[in-house]
Amino acid sequence: MTALADRVDEQVTAPFPWFGGKRKIAPMVWDRFGDVPNYCEPFAGSLAVLLGRPHPPRIETVNDLDFYLVNFWRAVQVDPEGVARWADGPVNEADLHGRHRWLVARGRRLVARCARDPHYFNTKIAGWWVWGQCLWIGSGWCASKDIRSTNANGILRNKLIKNRGLTGVHKNSVHRFDRSDSPDQKRRWQGGGQGGGSGVHAPSLWRTIPDLSGDSGASGRGIHAASRLGLIDYMERLAARLRRVRVCCGEWDRVLTPSVTTYIGVTGVLLDPPYNHDLRQRCYAEDHNVSEAVRVWALANGDNPLFRIALCGYVDEHGPFMPASWACVPWKAHGGYSRTERGIANRDRERVWFSPHCLLATQSVLPL
Repeated sequence: MTALADRVDEQVTAPFPWFGGKRKIAPMVWDRFGDVPNYCEPFAGSLAVLLGRPHPPRIETVNDLDFYLVNFWRAVQVDPEGVARWADGPVNEADLHGRHRWLVARGRRLVARCARDPHYFNTKIAGWWVWGQCLWIGSGWCASKDIRSTNANGILRNKLIKNRGLTGVHKNSVHRFDRSDSPDQKRRWQGGGQGGGSGVHAPSLWRTIPDLSGDSGASGRGIHAASRLGLIDYMERLAARLRRVRVCCGEWDRVLTPSVTTYIGVTGVLLDPPYNHDLRQRCYAEDHNVSEAVRVWALANGDNPLFRIALCGYVDEHGPFMPASWACVPWKAHGGYSRTERGIANRDRERVWFSPHCLLATQSVLPL
């Protein structure tokens, strides 16, 4: 196969669907940013905008608080063939839920190390995670209730909550029981009651079936649309594109300090925080309500000529607070989660605001 170094300029698409992904607006964002020497994306997600860059990569920094996501991007950078090997597998509903449980019960503690060790990654977890991300319908993949605490460095870490009060696929019957539980509790959690069974036979599991969508030329979405050899080739192209991308795991503003941004030069910043809690349902593995703080940062830095900022969100989320000097562009998402009932209702609310020092658009309106 072609050496990775020879393929760094190849454009690739995200290997998995992502709630709120911005692949459609990528051309518009780069139209406004231009070929900036520095690019920062504090909420990485599927990296749809970064992967859609039409110029050769320069200095690029991305960040996310979702350990599974950060682990995936790191693993692809270092061992793309290993990720492809673990991600290559048929669509199997029992595997989907079995892997989900393993990733929550054991994998979550392993990938939490991403926040403490900038070199850590787990190839198996990366492959299983992206395999399931392409099959899971709606929210909840690898999500569980957690207790958040902060270490001495201010980085969030997550601990699985004890096996009580969980819902959906996280019901008590599908989790380990605690040593302090009574024999009656252990019997109830292993089968019967609300769970109605254990293992993959818990009725709650069957509420989420694998996504079986596709087209005449593919067997499914994301990585499931490729053959084994095609998947390895794709992961290698993805690794080449990410070769020098700096992947961070922590709070969003850690990658927006002057040393990471304006000290380097003109910096394009894509701000795509989770939608405000009051305007959406829970749909992120690491859920937090930071959109207001992100908007405050954007407005505080928007007049700096070294920043070209794009702020994404709903019109009723940021619109009332944005000054006229920021260009507002409406757009509509298509496919994936946008086809759900809630997604259809939100299509007309999507906006991107561009800071005053962004370039003038060569196309004034994004086609809807």
